[in-house]
Amino acid sequence: MNFPHLLCAFLFIRSVLSDSGTIGINYGRIADDLPSPPLVVQLLKSQGITKVKLYDTDSTVLSAFSGSGISLTVALPNQQLASAAAKQSFTDSWVQSNILPHHPNTKIEAIAVGNEVFVDPQNTTKFLVSAMKNVYASLVKYDVASSIKISSPIALSALQASYPSSAGAFKPELVEPVIKPMLAFLKQTGSYLMVNAYPFFAYIGNTDTISLDYALFRENAGNKDPNNGLVYKTLFEAQIDAVYAAMTALGFNDVKMVISETGWPSKGDENEVGASTENAAAYNGNLVRRVLTAGGSPLRPDEPLDVYLFALFNENQKTGATSEKNYGLFYPNQKKVYDIPLTVEALKSAPSLNESKSKVVEAPPSGAGQTWCVANEKAGEEKLQKALDYACGEGGADCRPIQEGATCYHPNTLKAHASYAFNSFYQKNYRKSWSCYFGGAAYVVTNSPKFGSCEFPTGY
Repeated sequence: MNFPHLLCAFLFIRSVLSDSGTIGINYGRIADDLPSPPLVVQLLKSQGITKVKLYDTDSTVLSAFSGSGISLTVALPNQQLASAAAKQSFTDSWVQSNILPHHPNTKIEAIAVGNEVFVDPQNTTKFLVSAMKNVYASLVKYDVASSIKISSPIALSALQASYPSSAGAFKPELVEPVIKPMLAFLKQTGSYLMVNAYPFFAYIGNTDTISLDYALFRENAGNKDPNNGLVYKTLFEAQIDAVYAAMTALGFNDVKMVISETGWPSKGDENEVGASTENAAAYNGNLVRRVLTAGGSPLRPDEPLDVYLFALFNENQKTGATSEKNYGLFYPNQKKVYDIPLTVEALKSAPSLNESKSKVVEAPPSGAGQTWCVANEKAGEEKLQKALDYACGEGGADCRPIQEGATCYHPNTLKAHASYAFNSFYQKNYRKSWSCYFGGAAYVVTNSPKFGSCEFPTGY
């Protein structure tokens, strides 16, 4: 969900049940009408929230949490990965400037190094593990490593296969260069893998094969994994078990996982079927109940689920689809968008939201509210070419139609080819706002692109 410049945070609410998991809430700041950090701290405390995860080290925000008793996870952004990987002197300085002045009055318990790095168009994947190791070495140097964990959130697009869950596997091109070294580092330091999982995006891209009940934790027949016989009643559990299976396949079945982002929008464009207040309340409410009152996933039943909801507020300055602005549990005035329990105590009096209601949600009319991603000529040929190379390479876009002799080879121009590749990447990533950026080399349009007789897809 988030990309490098997003200023986001996650909040933890710990259950009092020893065998249950934890629930968290993203605190995003891409808006011009949000409460001040001190007021946000008051809101968090009123909700019983004791842990927050930031996506930056903004001094004003860190100062607001001083003495609050709320534990924080801060982050080193993607833009600084190359510098962090090159020299420990950089991470020494970063820790001195961003961690030591605040800790321990502001309780900092973890650092997220980068965010969804594998889909970063700036191609920062190669820097990730070295950056993580250098940040950790700096923590050791200043004698705070024992109390601060290091991790890095990954998107589900890092998987080559996710169905059935038991066949989960990471993309081959990521395994040796980054996945295995990162998992080894997490195991060595006693940390965990952060994963961003969105059943909403999987659902809207596959409404013909995925039922809404299955996506919303509602009553349904379930799906049986043909390889191990496990029955999945929720898409969320199927997604995270695919990651567990992928880690196990590489010999890392003892690395824990935290779901660093998941959520459901209360409003969306016409083509974003299922985006509604009712469905957002059902997804998040049923997820909270599942996490706080039950054990782990079907594949890891003894490992409690640690989950962060997205998001605390609706954010009016986010770009892209309407849904991007409407993931919040609260409006900026701190009133609830919908009311769901967030603690074990609140669950006792909350109604169940798991009754099947899939028939009330209809598919959108054909062509309604569709968006595409195209090349921005103003970015210049060099930037367009680099972005095109990334999209067709590491980005995983389907660039076969723009090869010589294929259906979209003509017109044979950089703008046309880049537009097709950018749109393929955009559609494959469920039209999330960050997937049509490419460092300013692309932008979203609402009319179907016209390049000769080539037809641009709106889904995969």
